[in-house]
Amino acid sequence: MADLSVSPTVERGGFAACPACAVTPAAEELAARAAQLEGASLSLSLPGIHCAACIDTVERALVAAPGVREARVNLTLKRAQVKADPEVTAEDLVRVVEGVGYEAHELDPGTIAATATDRAGRALLMRLAVAGFASMNVMLLSVSVWSGAEDATRDLFHWISAAITLPAIAFCAQPFFANAAAALRVRRLNMDVPIALAITLALVTSLWETSLSGEHAYFDAALTLTFFLLAGRYLDHRTRSAARSAAEELAALEVPRAIALRDGAEVQLPIAELRIGDLVLVRPGGRMPVDGEIAEGTSELDRSLLTGETRPVPARPGQAVSAGEVNLTGPLTLRATAIGRDTSLARMADLVAIAESGRSRYTSLADRAARLYAPGVHILSALSFLGWYLWSGDLRVALNIAAAVLIITCPCALGLAVPAVTTAASGRLFRKGMLVKHETALERLSEVDTVVFDKTGTLTSGKPRVVNLDVLAPEARGIALALAAGSSHPLSQALAAALAEETPAPLTDLREVPGYGTEAFLAGQRVRLGRAEWLGASSGQETATWLQTPAGLTEIRFADSLRPGAQEAVSQLLAQGKKVALISGDTEGAVAALAARLGITDWQAGALPGEKAARVAALQDGGAKVLMVGDGLNDTAALTTAHVSISPASALDAARVASDIVLLGGELSPIPGALETASRATRRIRENFRIATFYNVIAVPLAVAGLCSPLIAALAMSTSSITVSLNALRLR
Repeated sequence: MADLSVSPTVERGGFAACPACAVTPAAEELAARAAQLEGASLSLSLPGIHCAACIDTVERALVAAPGVREARVNLTLKRAQVKADPEVTAEDLVRVVEGVGYEAHELDPGTIAATATDRAGRALLMRLAVAGFASMNVMLLSVSVWSGAEDATRDLFHWISAAITLPAIAFCAQPFFANAAAALRVRRLNMDVPIALAITLALVTSLWETSLSGEHAYFDAALTLTFFLLAGRYLDHRTRSAARSAAEELAALEVPRAIALRDGAEVQLPIAELRIGDLVLVRPGGRMPVDGEIAEGTSELDRSLLTGETRPVPARPGQAVSAGEVNLTGPLTLRATAIGRDTSLARMADLVAIAESGRSRYTSLADRAARLYAPGVHILSALSFLGWYLWSGDLRVALNIAAAVLIITCPCALGLAVPAVTTAASGRLFRKGMLVKHETALERLSEVDTVVFDKTGTLTSGKPRVVNLDVLAPEARGIALALAAGSSHPLSQALAAALAEETPAPLTDLREVPGYGTEAFLAGQRVRLGRAEWLGASSGQETATWLQTPAGLTEIRFADSLRPGAQEAVSQLLAQGKKVALISGDTEGAVAALAARLGITDWQAGALPGEKAARVAALQDGGAKVLMVGDGLNDTAALTTAHVSISPASALDAARVASDIVLLGGELSPIPGALETASRATRRIRENFRIATFYNVIAVPLAVAGLCSPLIAALAMSTSSITVSLNALRLR
C-alpha cells in the first residue's frame, strides 16, 4: 500500500510559510484519508493467557472482529496491541476476547512506557566482546615481552599495547567509572571504586613505565580485569527481566475514557475532562472510571481485584463505588466524587510507589562486602606505596608496587561471586517454573521466616464451582441451566458450566433483573435464579444462589477450588519451620474455612489493600522477614512492602510487576523448594567471598614484597575468577 501520510513540514515548515505553496484542498483530503487509514491503536491487558494456543485464539478472535485490521498478542507482557478503525472501541474488543473465554482489560498506552529493547544488555555484551578481543591481542604482545623481548622491541610492544588498551578501556570500563564517580559524589564507597582506581593506576603506571623504557607494564592486567568484571556484570543483568514500576502498571489500569451525561446526551470524554459532580454512565461489564455515588440504576459489583471479595456486591442508588470496580449486570449512573489522582485506585498506586522506594534501600551482600573490602584495599595499597618509598626513596618503584597491590587485590572474583551464583540459581528455579526478576531477590528469599498468602486467586483458583449439584432434581437442572445461561454473573456462568450436559428447559420471557438475578416463565409459572433476599430466602455466610421452581426453593452453594500445589506448599513451609499466615479481603466464613482446610492458624478476613500492607509492615517491624504471595490489585501494596514477594503468572500485570519472582506455572508447590535453593545460593555466595579472600591472602604478600609481576597478577585474578564460577555451577 502506498504511503499516504503527509509530512508535518508541509504545514509547519518552510513550504507553508509561502502563500503560493499553501496546502491545497487536495492535500487536505489526502491527509484526512491518511488519518482515516491510520485508525486507532488500542492496548488490552490479557492476564489469563499462558501459551501459544492462547495467543492464536485471541488473535484470531480479534482479527475476525468488525473494523479490526491487525492484532498482535505479546505473551511475555500479556498484552494485545490492536489496530482498528476509529469507530472501534476498547469495550468492543474486551467483549470479543471475553467471548472466547479470556479475561481482558483496557490499557492506556500513554501511561505505560513502551517496552524498550534491552539496550543495557546489548551495551554490556558489546563492551565484554571488545574487552575480550583487546585483552587477547595485548596478552599475545605480553607473551613476547615475558619471553625475553628487550630494549626497543619491548618498548614497541608496550606502545602497541597502549594503543590498543587506552581506547578499549575508555569504551569498556565506562560502567565502572560511572558507578564509582556516582558513589564518590555522595561520599561513599562501593565495589566499583577500587575497580576504577585499580584500572586507572594500572594505566598511569604502565604509561609511565613505557615512557621510561621500563620492563613492566600492566596493560594486559587492566584489560583482563575489565573483561572478567564485565562478564560478572552481564551475568547479573541476564538474571533479571526488565524492571517496570508496579505503580505505573496500576495507573495503566485506570479507565482512560468515560461516558459523561451532558444535557441528557452521552458524551465520551477523557478522564481529565471530567469534573466533580458530573454524571457518568457505566454499562454492564465496564470498569468504574472514577470514585462516585450511584445516582441511578441497580446492579452487582465485582470488587475482587480491589478487595479480594469473591461474592458480588449489590449496587443500589446512594451507594459509594470506587474506581477499578467492575459493574456486572445492569447500567449504572454515577455522580463523580473523586477523579484522577484522587481516586482509590490512584491512592493504591501511591502506596505501591512508597513501598517500592523502601525496598530499594536493601543492601546486597556484594555492597556489604564492599564496605569492608574497598577501604581495606585502599589502605593496603597506600601503606605499600608509603613503605617502599620511605625504604627505597624511589617514587617509580613505590608506585609500581602500589599498583601491583591494587591490581592483585582488585575485587574481580568478588565481582563474579554474586552474579555467577544468582545466574545458576535463577536457571535452576526457572526450570522449576519460577522467574526471578530482582537482583537481590534470592538473598532476601533466603532470609524469609514468615510466609503470608492471599486467598482468592492465590491459594484458590478464583473461579467459583458448584459444590452441591446433587440437590437439584432432574427437572430442576434444565430450568437452572436455562436461567443461568441468560446471565453474565460469575455464579450463573459457573452453574451453566456445571450443567453443560443437561438440556435447557423451554422458558419464555427470560430477562435479567440487574442486581438480583434472572427470571422467566415455564408453562405460565414464574421461575427465578438469584439472590436470597429477592426470593425470600435467608442468606448465609457461604457463597450461594437460589433457584425458585414450582417445586420450591433450592440453595445452590459455590466454593473456590484450591490452586494446585497449595496444600503441599503450606505443609512443606510449616515443616521447614516457617510461620504461615493468610490475609484476605474475602468474608470471614470463606477465609476461616480455607484456613482450617490448609492448617493455617493465623488468618485475617475482610482486609483492605492498605490493611494488608500495614499487617505485613507490622510483622516486619517485629523482626520477621516476610514473603508475600499474592495476585490482585489489592495485593500490590503488600507485595512491595514485603521483604520479598511472589506472584502467579495468572496475576494481574500490576501484581506481577510488583513482585520479585513470578510463578510461571499454575502450581504453588515450587515455593518451598525456592526457599531452599535461595539458602543454598546465599551459602555459595559466602563461599565465593571466602575463595576470593583466600587468593588475596596468598597473592597480596607477593605484591607487597615486590615479587608480583604482571603475569602473576593476571594468573591470580583469572584463577580466582574461574574458581568462583565453578563453585557457583554446583547449584545447577
